[in-house]
Amino acid sequence: MWSTNNNLHVGRKRLRILENVEITGIADKGKAVGRHGGKVVFVAGAVPGDLADVVVLRKKKGALQGEVEEMLRPSKDRVEPVCEHFGVCGGCKWQNLKYEAQLHHKRLRVEDVFTRIAKIPFPEIPPVIGAASSEYYRNKMEFSFSNKRWITNEEVEAKTVFEHRNALGFHRPRAFDKIVDVQHCHLQPDPSNAIRNTVRAFALNNDYTFFDIKEQKGLLRQLFVRTASTGEVMVIISFFYDDEEKRVALLDFIKERFPQITSLMYFINDKKNDSIFDLTPHHYAGNDFIYEELGHVKFKVGPKSFFQTNTAQAINLYNVIVDFADLKGTENVYDLYTGLGSIACYIADKCKKVVGIEEIEAAVKDAHENALLNKLDNVTFYAGDVKDMLDMSFVAKHDKPDLIITDPPRAGMHQTVIQTLLELAAPRIVYVSCNPATQARDLQLLDEDYKIVKIQPVDMFPHTHHIENVVLLEKK
Repeated sequence: MWSTNNNLHVGRKRLRILENVEITGIADKGKAVGRHGGKVVFVAGAVPGDLADVVVLRKKKGALQGEVEEMLRPSKDRVEPVCEHFGVCGGCKWQNLKYEAQLHHKRLRVEDVFTRIAKIPFPEIPPVIGAASSEYYRNKMEFSFSNKRWITNEEVEAKTVFEHRNALGFHRPRAFDKIVDVQHCHLQPDPSNAIRNTVRAFALNNDYTFFDIKEQKGLLRQLFVRTASTGEVMVIISFFYDDEEKRVALLDFIKERFPQITSLMYFINDKKNDSIFDLTPHHYAGNDFIYEELGHVKFKVGPKSFFQTNTAQAINLYNVIVDFADLKGTENVYDLYTGLGSIACYIADKCKKVVGIEEIEAAVKDAHENALLNKLDNVTFYAGDVKDMLDMSFVAKHDKPDLIITDPPRAGMHQTVIQTLLELAAPRIVYVSCNPATQARDLQLLDEDYKIVKIQPVDMFPHTHHIENVVLLEKK
């Protein structure tokens, strides 16, 4: 419901109303962006094309933060969200915006950060490569158990009485101990929804305790589901402690109810955080891995493997990398931040050799296994921080690169790495980024010796503000 009260108070503080704010773009965390009186305004509850009165809630870093107070003219690009949990669970925040419009505004975001942050010449940015399907595109989901179910405003107003507060779903934004009880998620294909809902029902019917993150008690902690394009399925249950009788009963039930599961695993996590990467996985049934395929390359994916979560779009992304790399079969390639070696393995048949560097040792182990699986004898992987590993002694051992592919985390590349790239003076660099803002910052530093030749954004995560961007740099 849109309010028309321009005399809102919070306590004794009068809130400011901005009239006739035209929303022009998208921003981080699902907020829209507009301008009023020359000031940037980030607005919750709006989409590009809306005209609205906005109530200002706070000022942060010179920008106003607010939400829609009254909708004056809804955008022509608004659509009805398909998910019943839209606006509550915190995911798919742009599901109320036409997918074509999402792609348009993501392209504008890339253009904006390159203009504002990089401040260097760049070619025209082509349309974003969109996903063939904007639903059921993820191959991995993590669901949390909690005895603190999030209660919606509608349920509060209806004075709904609950038999219990147990839930299995997603953390409510800004409420770390509350879980939205998800009935149907539009992110992962079958049998993901059936597995989650069936596990929840079994746990409720058999008096399993759900985790309390504040009190640090309760048996059931997390449920992980991986669904591969090969048809294989991995399910992992994380228990807070080991109750053998209940653990075996639940895992046997899952195995019998879902025979299509090819890998059934579990963790015992008695830590204060949910991270599983420092835990030992326990194999229960099937294999302790599943196979995934990206085009011509096969990957062995374990319970802790780092892998692209959108398989179909990963193929499109890697094909852009191959196109930009323009390999002739004679090149020596460095693959920085290689992860489990997916890019390295994907391009190995097109170059002389690939050397990958990755900080996470478990990922490097996966990379070696995937090279063996695909019978690749021209790839080598090293575990270590790129800023520490990539130096002139490394180059002396592996020869100077003809091409560098770099795919750093959201924070971008360390300045030491950028300086080393300038010293290496490789003829070409393909820079892949999940954060165009930090990419633009790094490109400004590389502008000393490199020019931007090509740019191609790829949408890996429909209905979110995230955008992947690939840039080809050539030595000036």
